[in-house]
Formats: sequence, C-alpha cells, structure tokens
Amino acid sequence: MLNKLSLTEQFSQFCKKNNPKDMEEAIKFFSVFGGLDIPVNTSIPLIEFIEKRILDDFRYFRNMVTELTQGDVSYHTILTGAALGDRRTSTAFRRAKVSKVHGLKCVDELYDMRIIDCESTMQHLCADFEQLEISEKIIFEAPFLRFWFAFISPIFKGIRDGKYDEFKKEFLNRQEEFTNQVFEQLSHEFLMKTFEDDKIDQIGRYWDDELEVDLVAKTHNGKIIVGSCKYSNNKVKKSELTLLKETCKRLSIQADTYVLFSKKGFTTELKSLKSENVKLFTARNFKILID
Repeated sequence: MLNKLSLTEQFSQFCKKNNPKDMEEAIKFFSVFGGLDIPVNTSIPLIEFIEKRILDDFRYFRNMVTELTQGDVSYHTILTGAALGDRRTSTAFRRAKVSKVHGLKCVDELYDMRIIDCESTMQHLCADFEQLEISEKIIFEAPFLRFWFAFISPIFKGIRDGKYDEFKKEFLNRQEEFTNQVFEQLSHEFLMKTFEDDKIDQIGRYWDDELEVDLVAKTHNGKIIVGSCKYSNNKVKKSELTLLKETCKRLSIQADTYVLFSKKGFTTELKSLKSENVKLFTARNFKILID
C-alpha cells in the first residue's frame, strides 16, 4: 500500500493518478496521502476525504502501519515525537521518554526500514564555520506516515471509537504549519531540478539553537543559494527577504542567490526586486516536478 519512491516520484505519481485542479490542491492533499497507492478525490474538501478514506477505515490503516513498524512501541513514540515537534532527534527522544542511546538505535533501524531519513544542519557552509554538536532532523519518507503519527496515532482511541471531533480540531488548527514542511521539501526538489546550468551539489537546511534557514544549497561552481519557504494564504512581503539577508549576515553565510517560495505569491514591492540574484517561485512552478 505504501510505495518506496523518492519524494519527487511520489508527487509526480500522485498528480498523474489523481489529477488535482492545481498545484495548491496537489500539495494540500499530497501532504496527507503522499506515498499511499490509493485513488484520492481532490475535488471534495480534504477534511471530508480524510474522514471517509482514513478515519472510517482506521483499523485497516492501523494494521498497515503496525506491520510496517513491527508494532514497536519505541518506534511509534519516536515517530510521534518527530511528527509533532521540530523534527530534531533530541526533541523526539525527549517526547518519547527514551535515552539518547536507545533513541539513536531506533532511528538507525527506522532508517534501514526506509521509514525515515535523517539530515544534518548545513553549518559547514557558514564562512566562520565552527563545528557544533547539533541534533539531526528526522524526515519521513512518505508524507502519509508523518500525517499518521502527527494526527492519528496520538489520539487513536477516539478515532477507533468513531469520535472524530478532536482530530478535526487539531488538524484544522495545524494544517497550514503541517503542510509547510512538504512544501519546503518540494521546494528543495524543484531547485534541484531547475538549476541545470550549474548543478546543485549540496542542498539542505540550516538550524541551531537560535536561527533557522529553510533552504541552503551549494552549486557545482561553488555558488551559495539560500531560501525561504512560506505555505501561507498571505502574500510574502519584502520583509521576508530582508530577514533572510539579516539571518545570513548573522551566520556568515555569503549568499550569491536568494530564492523565495510562496503558496500565494508576493507583494508588488517584493516582485520589483526580482533579479538574477533574487528568484521568486510559487506553488504553480512545481508543475515541473510532474514531468
């Protein structure tokens, strides 16, 4: 039922099979159903389709996930911790109440099972690079599994008993924030595919105890790209670019190109700054990932 494709392949397959009306709808539904090999009706409200396809068939999907994870309690608590938190392994272990040694063992096993991947902060691209011990972050290989452990697993008893009100409240309150991570991942995939003249050799994110950057990349010719990804119903303003530049200055990241991704586009003021060094993209641009 769950496929083992890359994120780009999952997204391309999802769009080709389900024919969403636009990229916004595609991303919204993919963030929940990505990786599942089932037909998805994107013409009805997402919350309605989740209820009909997942909540009403809870036991089927619970058994599928249990088979995938071997029903291991430590796996489930760590995956829930990662899905609900900032994805750092240290945060997931704290939420799961497991030791670092046991947590890392579980993460290695989940990686070998191709349930998760891990990424490290891109601190080596800072000019004043100083090796710091910063926890890795967990990435779910299939968006559906992140959805399951963020919204279903923590309140499974109510869902099992046919009580969906708590789920609906939690999902609607956190949907935008939840979907932003998939939007961010797809932004990385988009950049990898579109920088053809100077291929991207490294791409990821930067984080430490104070600052975060959604996208940091280095091309084959040594150019540094930094970016911001905002899945919001508001247009992105010039202040977002200003903040990104200020963050780079604080981190001693010498950026050659700034890229901003937005669900709903950009203000006129920000669009006037578009250039070779400032690139602006919206969800519509992700069509290239389907080919």
